[in-house]
Amino acid sequence: MTYQETLAWMFVQLPMYQREGKVAFKKDLTNSIAFSKELDFPERKFKTIHVGGTNGKGSTSHMLASILQEAGYKVGLYTSPHLKNFTERIRMNGQEIPKENVTAFIEKNKKFLTTHELSFFEMTVGLAFDYFAAAAVDIAIVEVGMGGRLDSTNIIQPEITVITNIGLDHTQFLGETLPEIAYEKAGIIKEDTPVIIGEEQLAVKSVFIRKAAAVHAPISFASATAESYPTDLLGEYQKKNVKTAIAVIRALQGFQISDTAIKAGLLQVVKNTNLKGRWQILQDVPKVLCDTAHNAEGLVEVFSQLRKEKYLRLHFVLGVVSDKKLEDILPLFPVDAQYYFCKPDIPRGLSEVKLQEKAVAYGLLGAAYPSTKKALEVALLNANQQDIIYVGGSTFVVAEII
Repeated sequence: MTYQETLAWMFVQLPMYQREGKVAFKKDLTNSIAFSKELDFPERKFKTIHVGGTNGKGSTSHMLASILQEAGYKVGLYTSPHLKNFTERIRMNGQEIPKENVTAFIEKNKKFLTTHELSFFEMTVGLAFDYFAAAAVDIAIVEVGMGGRLDSTNIIQPEITVITNIGLDHTQFLGETLPEIAYEKAGIIKEDTPVIIGEEQLAVKSVFIRKAAAVHAPISFASATAESYPTDLLGEYQKKNVKTAIAVIRALQGFQISDTAIKAGLLQVVKNTNLKGRWQILQDVPKVLCDTAHNAEGLVEVFSQLRKEKYLRLHFVLGVVSDKKLEDILPLFPVDAQYYFCKPDIPRGLSEVKLQEKAVAYGLLGAAYPSTKKALEVALLNANQQDIIYVGGSTFVVAEII
């Protein structure tokens, strides 16, 4: 198969949660364990840091990778979902996995993948671990896909476990309350393995302390520390992720990482890892920016940042997925803005007309457009040089305009 044929097989023939939603979600590690055995347990051949949480786990993962690269190590980075290209999910020292590696891996293991009916995410995790093992990385930063306890990445034995924070997201899978969600995310805490919690949240603190005590895992909270350095990632909310990344590096044993490497790594995250979609400015006049924040906690942080911007009028290009709880997020959006409702170009995307209908109830007014591209085109026509256009609501909306 060609690379495009390989991706088509992965995306269409087998379930992919990001595209299809709940029907593709598997609450079981059986396939991941079986595939690891088939591949000769590649995840045991390199060291890892496991990063979970509701918001900030992607930014924190990229910060950690950048710092370790600056310290001179060969660093693997596994994240999800991708914005533009599938190969963004698997990187080594900032370079995406070659397309031919993806094709060769799927071709070699296709019989096993088909026989055992592996999901898109399960096979991708196997591909990442196999690639990192073959490349003999010194360490890999592994971001949890969703939840933690039953996530496919949870077959690793990391040097450190990281949980950034807890918010109400993916409630149809992880639970309706913060403690329920925290329980699922605490499932990545391992025996005798240090765990760093990014934010000390009273509603869930006891969940993490109990789990850590049960498995004799030393636990600490990064938000309690004062140490922080500047980063090239824009957005005030990144200060929390910086603290978390620094706390992890300070706790990491067996690696020589200077303060110079920490500072340089935090200032070179985009250059070293090619991270996109976090308070990213796409153009200056009129100012167009985007952010992948898509749940209540993330949007609160983004809107706090947005209120500090200077503008004459505010325009929102807004699209969401169909399983999003709109009653949780729509009340957060400003009513004194012009909205351009659109549908993310995936099967899981919510109709722009339905989104518009729901938004009206919260005083959010605007027109509906058949695509993100068209919505942005109209917003650019309507905006003057002193305005700001914000694009977001979904990772997939952001992906379409970057």
